[in-house]
Amino acid sequence: MTKKRNRKQQILELLMERPELSVSELSRHFGVSEVTIRSDLRELEAQGHLVRQHGGGLPTLHTNVAERQRARIDEKTRIARAAADLIGDFDDVMITAGTTTSLIPRFLIGRQGVNIVTNSTLLLPFVRHTPGLSVTLTGGEFRPAIEALTGPATIRELEQFHVGKAFLGSDGITADKGTTADGADIADVCRRMSQQARQTIVLADASKLGREGFAHIMPASEIDILITDTAAPPDEVERLRKKGVDVRIV
Repeated sequence: MTKKRNRKQQILELLMERPELSVSELSRHFGVSEVTIRSDLRELEAQGHLVRQHGGGLPTLHTNVAERQRARIDEKTRIARAAADLIGDFDDVMITAGTTTSLIPRFLIGRQGVNIVTNSTLLLPFVRHTPGLSVTLTGGEFRPAIEALTGPATIRELEQFHVGKAFLGSDGITADKGTTADGADIADVCRRMSQQARQTIVLADASKLGREGFAHIMPASEIDILITDTAAPPDEVERLRKKGVDVRIV
């Protein structure tokens, strides 16, 4: 199973660099039959990772997103699982776009009556086959490089909803500056989601702690829970806790 999973990932990486590659060329490259390659392509399409085309396939994700997905995947998976544990049956939540936040629905199988409001198109493959989840995708301007909808239309739609928990991503977080994003439009969405929720939960792997991004989202004092991983710098964790943040390390 691991060998097959690795091959599928390598197929995606190859097609991102050379989308013109055919099934026969992929077959020769990996030393497997064309039947096997076609099966891999069908599974990747079913998971939302590519669109089949004559003789091959075209990846659906922007290269930037795919690279970020591969980075620190074990840590991101643990963080997303811990976040999902905070969601119960019939909860109403908001989830911002991000490679960690998008994994949350993967761990909601079996939940009932969960309403999710999101600006992320990246999480859609994880909700297609989970009948207990109801997803509201905001409008807005689509940004392929981050698989997100942003802009004034997104903010207006978010203002229509009130939820118990908002799960936010972050490109940087420090006790002094709080959370930050690489773009002002993303920061606006995160801030609005937090304002529409009773509880704000930030997901950030250890590489984000101690880092300041471009656009300010909110001060650390407005974060209720931060979920990070075991490589988080202890000094920064302690400073965040002194600001009243419930830091959970997974």
